[in-house]
Amino acid sequence: MCREFRNFAIIAHVDHGKTTLVDALFKQSGLFRDNQQLETCAMDSNDLERERGITILAKCTSFVWQDVKLNIVDTPGHADFGGEVERILSMVEGVLLLVDASEGPMPQTKFVLAKALALGLKPIVVINKIDKQDARVHEVVDEVFDLFVALCANEEQLDFPILYASGRNGWAVKNPTDERRDLTPLLETVINHIKSPEICEDAPFQMLVTMLDYDQYLGRVLTGKILRGNASVNDSVHALREGIGVAERARLTKLLAFEGLKRTPLEHARCGDIVAIAGLQEATVADTIASTEVITPLKALPIDPPTLSMIFSINNSPLAGHEGKKLTSRVIWDRLRREAEGNISISIKKSDQQDSFEVAGRGELQLGVLIETMRREGFELSISRPQVLYKIDEATGQKLEPMEELYIDLDDEFTGIIIEKITMRKGALLDMRPSGAGKTRLKFLIPTRGLIGYHSEFLTDTRGSGIMNRSFHGYELHKGIIEGRSKGVLVSNVAGNAVAYALFFLEERGTLFINHGDPVYEGIIIGEHNKANELDVNPTKAKQLTNVRAAGKDDNIKLSPPRAISLEQALSYIQDDELVEVTPKSIRLRKKYLDQNTRKKMSRL
Repeated sequence: MCREFRNFAIIAHVDHGKTTLVDALFKQSGLFRDNQQLETCAMDSNDLERERGITILAKCTSFVWQDVKLNIVDTPGHADFGGEVERILSMVEGVLLLVDASEGPMPQTKFVLAKALALGLKPIVVINKIDKQDARVHEVVDEVFDLFVALCANEEQLDFPILYASGRNGWAVKNPTDERRDLTPLLETVINHIKSPEICEDAPFQMLVTMLDYDQYLGRVLTGKILRGNASVNDSVHALREGIGVAERARLTKLLAFEGLKRTPLEHARCGDIVAIAGLQEATVADTIASTEVITPLKALPIDPPTLSMIFSINNSPLAGHEGKKLTSRVIWDRLRREAEGNISISIKKSDQQDSFEVAGRGELQLGVLIETMRREGFELSISRPQVLYKIDEATGQKLEPMEELYIDLDDEFTGIIIEKITMRKGALLDMRPSGAGKTRLKFLIPTRGLIGYHSEFLTDTRGSGIMNRSFHGYELHKGIIEGRSKGVLVSNVAGNAVAYALFFLEERGTLFINHGDPVYEGIIIGEHNKANELDVNPTKAKQLTNVRAAGKDDNIKLSPPRAISLEQALSYIQDDELVEVTPKSIRLRKKYLDQNTRKKMSRL
């Protein structure tokens, strides 16, 4: 058994190479055979993570190197999943800050580093991907140091070691000119620079829960670092909750250690180690699991509040139940409540409307991932347009709204149109500088609501070449009205199946979202109108049959391919009087009120 531990997290902006570096550490540690196939980004085990190429959930792993057990936490890099990063930092004594050698510090780099520095953690900076053609290593090092200074790092934190690496190729060096062999310099720096956890083995067992997941055999599995004492299987414990006291009493039925990509059973766990436990049915994230003689819970870190909310409600369209099995408000509420238990950056509450719930989170991506997960589990839902969460200034009574720092990298030729579009959305240009190779980096401060629905338009304006990153900045005075969608929609006024003949003549009115044979109902949105108004149409109208033959053959009807809409695009496209109908097989846009006369009546209120 290893006598020494090192607990550290790998933090970085999205796509700067965290998970790829963990893959390389796995290979060097001897955890896998030389001829064993290891999937790329092996830590991204979730289907959505693999499809999107991002880390969504923080994950723990460990391996032994030179008789020292290294517990590693791989964290998400997207700002919407910042809650995952915040809570796991309490488990570690140090962080590896990865920075792309070309892009330099980005919004999430600043966010996660600020959290780490505030906790007093000592970072190790790794300039990753230095083998890229457009790498600018020395400039990036200067930018990282400037970021540390801007975030008020103390002298000890400013004295950070720097390594230069290529996680994909599995090497790290202390100087860019050193021989590039393996990751030994990085592992040596981790052991020498990051302190071992404080060991209080004589105290009663105490562990702060920082992660929660479910196992079909074990039930609820709680993960955290043992801060005091030791734990053994069958020990009697209780869960302590701030403001409540004892939330649950139980026995530890399982103790699990993280080893590579697996969790292995333990009989005994020591102070300072990161472990998972089973046997508790009510305990959740931020609770303290402790021996029965402990009566005071450990203090949990406060989490930044949600900034965006949506209404989740039952699917009440005429097509409800055709594709999904989980339809009722009770099963939807149970699923949302389970999500909120394990994901503390999401909050839920019952809405004023019948059979509907308000779900609040950090951004469209985070809530979109939740919706996508639920639809894959067989749920059918109706989702409202995202709304920002406002605050009221207690001193002045004025309305405050969440603001975002927006960073945009794009080709020089598109800067004019993007600055114009962001300005129309109440964004203020803070910085504009060339980033080399004919590209420019723009920095804006913009209301969160100004970014709702903008991403697809941004990709169109930059011909798919622009990169947009955002990070929560804070609350400021309300910036005024922002213009919404400029075009209206085509709405079906009948039920049935779409007919090619009708769609052919509707194409001149706008862009269609449906194809021949698709089911429609009154109130479903079948396309985007060329003009600003809403237009009711009949997509099921067939050609009238007569006994009079034409002189020549009828022209074959050829339809343009319909515009495919992803879940995120649908959520950003709809207006306040519209909903997204989500099922396991389909994503449809519809009006909140399906009846045409009801819609007209509600529009006058």
